[in-house]
Amino acid sequence: MPWPLIRLLPREFHFNFVGLAPYAAVFSAILIVLSGISFVTKGLNMGIDFVGGTLIEVETKGPAPISELRTKLASFGGEDAQVQGLGGPNGAMLRFRTAAGEEIAVTEHIKDELAKTYPGIQFKRVEVVGPKVSGELLQGGFMALGIALALMLAYIWFRFQLQFGLGAVVAVFHDVLLTLGVLSITHFEFSMTTIAALLTVIGYSMNEKVITFDRLRENLRKYKTTPLGEVINRSENERLSRTLITGSTAIMALSGALFLGGPVLFPLVFTMVFGIIVGTYSSIYVALPIILLWGVKRGDEPAEPLRPANARP
Repeated sequence: MPWPLIRLLPREFHFNFVGLAPYAAVFSAILIVLSGISFVTKGLNMGIDFVGGTLIEVETKGPAPISELRTKLASFGGEDAQVQGLGGPNGAMLRFRTAAGEEIAVTEHIKDELAKTYPGIQFKRVEVVGPKVSGELLQGGFMALGIALALMLAYIWFRFQLQFGLGAVVAVFHDVLLTLGVLSITHFEFSMTTIAALLTVIGYSMNEKVITFDRLRENLRKYKTTPLGEVINRSENERLSRTLITGSTAIMALSGALFLGGPVLFPLVFTMVFGIIVGTYSSIYVALPIILLWGVKRGDEPAEPLRPANARP
């Protein structure tokens, strides 16, 4: 039996998506500018994966003294010490950096000092990442994002037309830039886990573009003489209920981890949820306007120039 709330969705929508495109372009431009300002002024909160350092997950006998642990870490030799609660009240995650070449020695010293200061403390996880490895991880992570975008362009170009591929890639760039901007503004840690979330966002966003283009191509074959703007409006109204159901279902599936997963999972899931929302938006108001401005080929006919959505054929 279908989800009862699905029945509340109307069978037909009549939104003028093309008419709102100029306002959406201004909105997207503002968001990208704000993201750029945040990059310049704050940057990304690079995790140990990318800047090097040590991560220690501990569990104390009583409630973990977060502020005291931060002070102790600094006095024991940990630079840029960060401590946050993890899991229950007794858990904590310690992050710090050390001088190059002294990572292992300083980490062992800090573990010994913590064991003396807090009897019964348990070390659940210890990770040490050197600066060379962290630089390679950062380069490899962004290379993975670039390769993913290039392969997406090639696939869309092969399956549809070049303007479809460029529209999809520009839209995905839009999604990645805004997601990175949100991560910069919120100052969530940027780690290899975040790279995995961004790749997931790229995959979801590109899937939305493929579905959007499929419906548009189908209607272009059915309505050969209808202005392109009207075909876009018709295509998006026809698939809007499917878009709402898919997006809301994905967000509901992630909401449990978002609110109950704790501080470690929250940045990852938040990135994915934001990516789903912005990926759905960009399918309509970034990818399709590029196609509208460029025009499309219908069979052997030349590309159709831009015309208002309410123009008569």
